[in-house]
Amino acid sequence: MSAVDVPGGAPARVETPAPGDPRLARLSLNQRTTASWDLRSAIDGCLAAGLPSIGLWREPVAEVGLETAVRWVQESGLRVSSLCRGGFFTVSEPDAVEQAYAENVRALDEAQALGARTLVLVPGGLPAGDRDLVAARERAAAAVERLVPEAEQRGVVLGIEPMNPIYAADRGVVSTLAQALDIAERFTPAQVGVVVDTFHLWWEPGVREQILRAGDRIVSYQVCDWITPLPADTLLARGMMGDGHVDFASFTRWVAEAGYTGDAEVEIFNADVWAAPGADTVATLARRYVELVQPHL
Repeated sequence: MSAVDVPGGAPARVETPAPGDPRLARLSLNQRTTASWDLRSAIDGCLAAGLPSIGLWREPVAEVGLETAVRWVQESGLRVSSLCRGGFFTVSEPDAVEQAYAENVRALDEAQALGARTLVLVPGGLPAGDRDLVAARERAAAAVERLVPEAEQRGVVLGIEPMNPIYAADRGVVSTLAQALDIAERFTPAQVGVVVDTFHLWWEPGVREQILRAGDRIVSYQVCDWITPLPADTLLARGMMGDGHVDFASFTRWVAEAGYTGDAEVEIFNADVWAAPGADTVATLARRYVELVQPHL
């Protein structure tokens, strides 16, 4: 039977790359793309498909324990392209500020142990009843500044992820790459970088110029598509590459032009993708990657 792509079931447009295919050398599976897989399954799925890298999430790591997770990753030989996630530090109450700081230090400990060069920071939204976006962004910047010495000590770069404006209220008050760079540029590139995610940034006016401005501050390149109509839960609006509106050729060329040489991490939040067998999802994303992304890296 010919291969079909998930989640739509259309016939595959290209052959599935075999393990060892050099085109896969920079492809990373973000764990949330195969949400039904636990950590062991995700590692084994990457190895079976010939993917050299994985983007880890803290929750699946915690399920098996950090020591076990570190051992499994080291035994697998996989690179850890990033650890998700830190951040959520736009809170204003003193006790909440301290709790957020302590949680982010724990995340840095985990990133160091797992060999992740980057801890992805999702800044957080507005506290309940708060409408001051400017102040919330400044609290995020202050929280980053406080974490910089801890990150440096552990050899981890803090990666600020700007998020699409539809999430500004509840998840990410930093909405553009320009805003993320305004914060990151208060520090050295070895301390604070930015995450370039096609889903969040495809719409941003002047985004090519901002990507070039970022240069060596790009610590993660995450890819998935923007699909319409948006689902009722907009958190699950990410689509498989090629199923939506993102110009992956241009976006990827700009990231390469900026000098990025790291992994391309496929991160998809989508209920239909999550319902598909994980191996089918990985096969589909590998095909779409070599078709739409890899030729432009």
